[in-house]
Amino acid sequence: MYRSNNCNELNIKDVGKEVKLAGWVQRIRNLGSMQFVDLRDEYGITQVVITEENIKKEMENANPESVISVTGTVLERSNKNSKIPTGEIEIEAKKIEILGKCKSILPFEINSDKADIQNVREDLRLQYRYLDLRNDKIHKTILLRSKIMRSIRNKMDELGFSEIQTPILANSSPEGARDYLVPSRLHSGKFYALPQAPQQFKQLLMISGFDKYYQIAPCFRDEDPRADRAPGEFYQLDFEMAFATQEDVFNVIENVIPAVFKEHTNWNVDEGPFVKIPYKEAMEKYGIDKPDLRNPLIIQDATNLFKNTEFNAFKEKTIKAIVVPNGGDQGRKFFDNMSEFAVKEFGAKGLAWVKVDEENNVVGGISKFVTDEIKTELGAKTGDSIFFIADEFKTAQKIAGLVRIELGKRLDLIEKDVYKFCFIVDFPMYEYNEEEEKIDFNHNPFSMPQGGIEALETKDPLDILAYQYDLVCNGYEMASGAVRNHSPEIMLKAFQIAGYKEEDIIKKFGALYTAFEYGTPPHAGAAPGLDRMVMLIANSDNIREVIAFPKNKKARDVMMNAPSKVTDEQLKDVHIQITEEEEEEQ
Repeated sequence: MYRSNNCNELNIKDVGKEVKLAGWVQRIRNLGSMQFVDLRDEYGITQVVITEENIKKEMENANPESVISVTGTVLERSNKNSKIPTGEIEIEAKKIEILGKCKSILPFEINSDKADIQNVREDLRLQYRYLDLRNDKIHKTILLRSKIMRSIRNKMDELGFSEIQTPILANSSPEGARDYLVPSRLHSGKFYALPQAPQQFKQLLMISGFDKYYQIAPCFRDEDPRADRAPGEFYQLDFEMAFATQEDVFNVIENVIPAVFKEHTNWNVDEGPFVKIPYKEAMEKYGIDKPDLRNPLIIQDATNLFKNTEFNAFKEKTIKAIVVPNGGDQGRKFFDNMSEFAVKEFGAKGLAWVKVDEENNVVGGISKFVTDEIKTELGAKTGDSIFFIADEFKTAQKIAGLVRIELGKRLDLIEKDVYKFCFIVDFPMYEYNEEEEKIDFNHNPFSMPQGGIEALETKDPLDILAYQYDLVCNGYEMASGAVRNHSPEIMLKAFQIAGYKEEDIIKKFGALYTAFEYGTPPHAGAAPGLDRMVMLIANSDNIREVIAFPKNKKARDVMMNAPSKVTDEQLKDVHIQITEEEEEEQ
C-alpha cells in the first residue's frame, strides 16, 4: 500500500493518527533544523514536516515534482492555513520513500509561485502535456469534463435513452468537411473513413426499431483548427428519437443542457423554452447565425433610408446601421480605432459613424449625410452613436455582425456571468455555390425539407427551408440537428437538386436509401458538442484547454509526433506507395 489517505482528507480530528500519503512534491522549504514539504495529489495538498536528519538527507534526492510516499503522524499545525482543507494539520515524517525522481530543471513552472502557465508557449506545453496537466487549473478542467459526461449520461438515462455505440471505421460521406481516410489491408485500393458524425448509423438505428438512442460520440473532420474548434477529432452528445418532431428534440435539449450547466456552474443559466430565431432574422439582426444574446446591440437595415444620398460611398450599396445607446460618450479616438480595426481585421472598406449630441443634433463623422429623419427612423436618441457599414449585401451583413461583436467587447456591453441560449431555426435547405456555379446543401443533406416533396418539386431551391436547427450559447454554436428525411422519394429528389444522380446516392448512401424502403418511422435528433459545452462551463476561450491531449494549431500532436512517417513495409501492407517525398517539418 502506497497510501492510506489522500492529500485532501486529513483534518484536526485525525491528530495522533499514523498515516501514509503519496503524491508529488510541490514545494520544499528548508529552515535549517526542519524542512517543510507541500505534498500534492489530485485531491489537494498536505504539509509534511521533516526533522530527522536521515530523512532530510533522503529528500536531497527529491526535486520538486518528484513522487514520494510519506509515513508519519498527524500533528496540529502551529501556523494554520485557512485556505486549504488540510490547513489545520501537518504530517511529521517518520519515513519517506522516493517513488519517482524528477529532473532538476522543468521545461516550465507547473504549480510553483512562479507558475504562469498561460504565458508559456503553447507548443511547449503540448510537448510536455503530461506536465501541463499537473497544473491545478487545467487538471481540474479535465476532471470537470469527466463530471459533465457523467451528468449527461445520467440525464439521458433518466429521459429513457439507450446508449449505443456506432462504428469508427465507416464509409466516406459528404458531411461538410474532408474525411480522414484509412486504407484497407484486405481490400486493395479501398478505404474506410473515420466518421464525421454517426449520422447514417443513428438513422439506421431508428429504422431498426430503437426508440431513443444516444452516445458521447467521437467525430473526425479534417478541418482547419481555431480557438473554438479542435482539429481532427471532437466529441458530441449524439442523440436521435423515433416518431419525433422538431419540438420533441427541443424539449430534450431544454431538459438536458440547462440541468448540466446548473450542476457545474454558479452563473445564471437560461431555462427552457429557449428563444427561437429564424435564420433569416438572425442574419438581419445580428449578422451571424450564432448570435451572442448577452450583447444588446441590434443591426438595422438602412439601405432605403439612404436611397437618395449624395454620399458616394453609400450609393447603390446595402447599408447596415448599429445604434449604440450612450455611445456618444466616446471620444474621437475610439471611433477612429474602431474604423481602423474594421478595415484591417474584417476587410471593411470603411466604418462610418455619427453621434447625437445634447441638443439632439447629429454631429461628427458623416453627419452632413445623416438627416434627423434617418436618426429618428433608426431610433437613435440623445447621447447615442450610430455606426454604418456599406457594401454588397452579404459582405455588409457579415461585417456588421463582426462590428457588433467588437463594439460589445470594447464598450463592455456583454452581460456578465450568464448563459443565454437560443435556437436558430428555418435554415435554408440549399445555397448557391458560386465557385462551382451549382446548388449545394446548406446544412445537413439528410434533413426534411419544409413542405416535403411538394416544396422540392414546385419551389425555387433557394427558397426552400428545412427542419434544421442549431442551439447557440453565448455566441457559440453548441449543437446542430434536424428532423430527418425518412422517404426514399424525398431523398432522391433532394439530392437530385444538389446535382446527385440516383446511382450516386446508391453508391454513397446505399444502406440508408435501401433501408428507407423497409418501413421507416419519422425521426429527429441533434448533437450538442461536448468540447464546447466544457469550454463554456469552464469559462475558457480556448478549446484545447478542455481536452486532455489536443492537437496544436497546425493539427499536430507534438508530444507523440503525429502525424509521422511510417515504414515502407507498413505502406506495402495497405497497398500505398508514396510518389513524392515531402520536406521534413522544421
